[in-house]
Amino acid sequence: MHRDDLLQKARDLARSRVTDQMDLDEKVDILEHTMAELLDIQVMKPFVGRVGTTVAGGMERASGRWLMGDDPRLEPMPEKPTLADFFRHRFLKDKVGGNHLLQSAHLARTKGCSDNVVLACLLHDISVVGLIRNDHGHWAAQMVEPYVEPEVAWAIKHHQSLRFRADPDYDYDYPAFYTEVFGEEYDPPAYVKEEWAYCQSHKWFDTAMQVVVNDLYAFDPNVTLDIDDFADVIARAFDQPSEGLGFDKSPVAHMWRTLIWPNNFL
Repeated sequence: MHRDDLLQKARDLARSRVTDQMDLDEKVDILEHTMAELLDIQVMKPFVGRVGTTVAGGMERASGRWLMGDDPRLEPMPEKPTLADFFRHRFLKDKVGGNHLLQSAHLARTKGCSDNVVLACLLHDISVVGLIRNDHGHWAAQMVEPYVEPEVAWAIKHHQSLRFRADPDYDYDYPAFYTEVFGEEYDPPAYVKEEWAYCQSHKWFDTAMQVVVNDLYAFDPNVTLDIDDFADVIARAFDQPSEGLGFDKSPVAHMWRTLIWPNNFL
């Protein structure tokens, strides 16, 4: 069954199973569970971030074998996937998050920033978009550390904490969006504030702050971007393994394999 046909059929079936009492996570799980039923496979979703579904009693087991390998609901990855392949087949499937990465990198490039800054902006939120939201700067930095200059990984790691710190030297205010979504009373935890003092005295503080100031949530709707627009920067600043990301036996290869096969039972 073609993915588009599968999705439409699953939507029609899932609609009859959704109730007003369900939260968004539960509704998403109903849709995915329905697709699994139509494909005669059982999908064991990763536990991280599924607390609401677990508390609600979990999902009934689907019929069929447990899913291992390619998920029919996702585009298959090339045998030796490149960074651009992960953007095309995974990150950019999240249209908001994927566009955010492209727009951030585009903004940095139009300002004349270095390749390292542009690449850091392009990669700073790949964990949020494709893997895990919690401590996303740290996760994203780990994912790319073997393939980029240390400056790039450092900036990605610490942009997370510096986003919570206003800095008049960079004309950067605490985001109004954070006040809206976290509340006026929100106070960043101690480990975040401890990073501030460390970062300010570091030689790559400016690099991290360039990621921060280009990490905007509103973009020019008239600008259309594609990952190929950054092929030159990736070629110069990202050390693409010949075996393909996920298969080069690096300390982070498992993270990239998780993006290839995100719903493997084991």
